[in-house]
Amino acid sequence: MAEPKISIILGSDSDLPVLDKGFKILEKLGLAFELRILSAHRTPEAVTEYVASLDQKGIDVIIAGAGKAAHLPGVIAAQTIKPVIGLPIRASLDGVDALYSIVQMPGGIPVATVGINASDNAVLLAAEMLALKHPELDVKLKEHRVEMREAVLEKDRQVLEKYIR
Repeated sequence: MAEPKISIILGSDSDLPVLDKGFKILEKLGLAFELRILSAHRTPEAVTEYVASLDQKGIDVIIAGAGKAAHLPGVIAAQTIKPVIGLPIRASLDGVDALYSIVQMPGGIPVATVGINASDNAVLLAAEMLALKHPELDVKLKEHRVEMREAVLEKDRQVLEKYIR
């Protein structure tokens, strides 16, 4: 079976810092990805060309991040049946404009949506989708959940130790 692969498409290079948490999870889970900077408004032809190439590249899931009008996830979803995860990016109006743009897709063209600037959740959702076909990823995701649980319990232990006498 082919290695699962994620495409991450951002509308602008100024959005790259938002991906920091997502990049850490990609690395932790050992997921292959491809990163592109393409704009739904400034490079529509390049978006169309890239989306048409996804099958050849072995891409299984797409994360599309955009701010302001945030049309990129919808434009991509309109051109493929691959799952698209919209990542609203805080560029104006605290990111609410981007969130509303992404969640208001018309019927028949779904885009899954995560929280504003939540690249970690976008990557985890993509990984969960990929885990349906890749059992080794399922194991890694379960281990990640255990690690998160243990980290919270450790913080709780520290708080109890410090504040409860």
